[in-house]
Amino acid sequence: MAKVLGGGSSINAMVWSRGHKNDWDFFAHEAGDPSWSYESVLGIYRRIEDWQGTPDPLRRGKGGLVYLEPARYPNPIAPAMLEAARSLGVPTFDGHNGEMMEGEGGAAIANVRIRDGRRLSVFRTYAYPYMGRHNLTVLTGALVTRIVFDGKRAVGVEFRRDAQSHRIAAHCEIVLSLGAINTPKVLMQSGIGDESELARAGIDVVQRLPGVGRNFQDHILTGCVWEYKTPIPLRNNAAEATFFWKSDPSRDTPDLQPLQVEVPFSTPETAHFSPPTASWSMLPGVVRPRSRGHLRITGPNPSDPIEIVANTFSDPTDMKALIRAIALCREIGNSAVMSPFVKREVMPGNLAGRARKLRARCGDSLFASELHRKDGPR
Repeated sequence: MAKVLGGGSSINAMVWSRGHKNDWDFFAHEAGDPSWSYESVLGIYRRIEDWQGTPDPLRRGKGGLVYLEPARYPNPIAPAMLEAARSLGVPTFDGHNGEMMEGEGGAAIANVRIRDGRRLSVFRTYAYPYMGRHNLTVLTGALVTRIVFDGKRAVGVEFRRDAQSHRIAAHCEIVLSLGAINTPKVLMQSGIGDESELARAGIDVVQRLPGVGRNFQDHILTGCVWEYKTPIPLRNNAAEATFFWKSDPSRDTPDLQPLQVEVPFSTPETAHFSPPTASWSMLPGVVRPRSRGHLRITGPNPSDPIEIVANTFSDPTDMKALIRAIALCREIGNSAVMSPFVKREVMPGNLAGRARKLRARCGDSLFASELHRKDGPR
């Protein structure tokens, strides 16, 4: 959703993270198209990468446009996290791409999109070097509002810039790439989507396509925080170690990908923990959620907001996976290996102590339901 050239690659954590082999092969199976398979996509990865780490000609590329390197001289807590993960039975790798994305998972120092201390965005890599070409025009401050149709054939787009409406005709094709939220919004407001949803918003149907806006899913992320025993200055992207693991050994593919970061994690919902500035975090993440939501347009105008019905945790499997991820992160963060970097666990902290306080406040009869309602299941 970043309103900047390069999109998310201009504001994210600069970690280059591939999809797992099983995920790509699943896409190929669902699409009935072998070009989505891991073997096919692996060839694309090799072609576009300029990998600076340990050579691996089978899985890593050299000489491509996408410069990648292992995080340089990582914060000491990063290799310590790998050692702690290994003590729990999680294997470690030179990098979290390549071989690690073909098996049961593992832990590694992250691959980063950084060169000489500067972020590398998709725009800087692929578009900026060609800004002088006559067949490339980049407009900033422009909002695409609608696809223009001739019958059912897309022939152009409308957009607003400097409070004026403009139209561009397409001679060949239109590629609509506005992200997981705005792509379905523009499609629906252009008349492509579920007939009943379009009618409710007062939009004429150009093409009935009920899947538009459906099957919404998102990666679920929370935070565990520890106060540093002795603060350590930030390095690289401040998020140099990660592990990829299964919430349940019976799963065919890893579904958890926590990330270690060198700063405190805090949101309005967790502000009461008051994590000190000199803190570091592990972010438990569920990367194969089973919960599905949908997007709904609220009106026909570009300024009408889109309603996101996320349905987070509508599938209880996701809550179980997140609880497992939190437990793993706490095991790692509170391990003997990490003790040189830990003054105390800030969040979630002493769960048994919190439970005792809640029991004293609510009484035994209300304890279970109150604990579930306020803090989630334990």
